[in-house]
Amino acid sequence: MQTELTAEAIYKQEFKTALRGYSQEEVDQFLDVVIRDYEKMMKEIERLQKENDSLRREPAPVSEPAKPAQPVASNYDMLRRISNLEKAVFGKQVGPSE
Repeated sequence: MQTELTAEAIYKQEFKTALRGYSQEEVDQFLDVVIRDYEKMMKEIERLQKENDSLRREPAPVSEPAKPAQPVASNYDMLRRISNLEKAVFGKQVGPSE
């Protein structure tokens, strides 16, 4: 990104005075503030560009595929668990009542 102004160009800019012009001292004070802000902005842009370049050069981290929290149970395992649960809840008598 190329800018038309630099902090030095702002500092060296001179304005002609007119009969009902602005106070040269106030303009100079304002331009001093503009210069400081401009320099801060340019430093931040440069820092961000360097950070961006370094991040683009680093390889992307390889993420491992997500592992399931618990192993997937087969139908047989599920039926066995249900049977055990029924035995625990209803006692040893599971099946049609006589």
